Amino acid sequence: MDSDVKEEIPVHEEFILCCGVETQVLKCGPWTDLINDQSANRPKLLIFIITGNPGFSAFYVPFAKALYSSTKGQFPVWVISHAGHAMAPKDKRILTTSDDPNAQEIKDIYGLRGQIEHKLAFLRTHVPKKMKLVVIGHSIGCYISLQILKHGPELPIIRSFLLFPTIERMSVSPNGKIATPLLCWLRYALYIPIYLLLKPWPVNIKSLMVRMCLRMMNLQISSEYLFLNMLEPSCLVNVAYLASQEMMEVVKRDNETIREHLSKLTFYYGTKDAWCPKEYYEDMKKDFPEGDIQLCEKKMPHAFVLHFYQEMASMVADWLKDDLSKIEY
Repeated sequence: MDSDVKEEIPVHEEFILCCGVETQVLKCGPWTDLINDQSANRPKLLIFIITGNPGFSAFYVPFAKALYSSTKGQFPVWVISHAGHAMAPKDKRILTTSDDPNAQEIKDIYGLRGQIEHKLAFLRTHVPKKMKLVVIGHSIGCYISLQILKHGPELPIIRSFLLFPTIERMSVSPNGKIATPLLCWLRYALYIPIYLLLKPWPVNIKSLMVRMCLRMMNLQISSEYLFLNMLEPSCLVNVAYLASQEMMEVVKRDNETIREHLSKLTFYYGTKDAWCPKEYYEDMKKDFPEGDIQLCEKKMPHAFVLHFYQEMASMVADWLKDDLSKIEY
């Protein structure tokens, strides 16, 4: 763990029932129930992180803590898992609430459209209506963030940061050319070995394997239990299903939504990102010359949350300075 990301920063894990699906929410800061908190100290703004795919929110904890610290601990930072990408432990209580009536009949909730509705339903039911929002999307989370702006005009989103955005032409990107046949044609062939290999493993064996994987990735994580979904067959199947839909549906950039909300948006592209190559950045700069569209100068990889979370958090906090200075604490 980076020394700048202090261990004493509180992170509260909850599992809630959102649109009928158990959903992991990791809440950074002392505020765990914004809806029922009527105190004068309730924050006026929430920083909301939408993950890439896999939607394992535990990987984003170091980034969330670094961002919380970089914004001086004045605002909560929450990370939400994708629907079907997290399973609550058997002894974990799952919180329920009255769902948004518009989100009751979500078809294909594990698909891309369903994930968008899932995030909209969460924001409508678990965040006070007048609370300002900063939405941070990573990878496919950027596509979901744009769709939230499009389909949730009532949400008071003041800024949205799209980090390494996969918002167009995914199947023809360098990684997409490899992933598309695997995910769209051979996906079902992968399901059988996943279930046969992983389903019989007890929790202690999965925990050991997770520790080994994290060590191989050079990640210093204090609580491996948050990562057990990495080896949960149903979660992995939902990860592959969502990815297959990304390849098929994320094709044309939504220029209309971008143009409508351009003043709120910051795009951050990588120099060597095989999911959204540099030419996508160049096309964006050409189509939106007045937009805040940046190219990484720090050689960060697409999966920045693994080793470059502190650098990214510092940049986002710096971008947010003017906006946060206008918020009354």
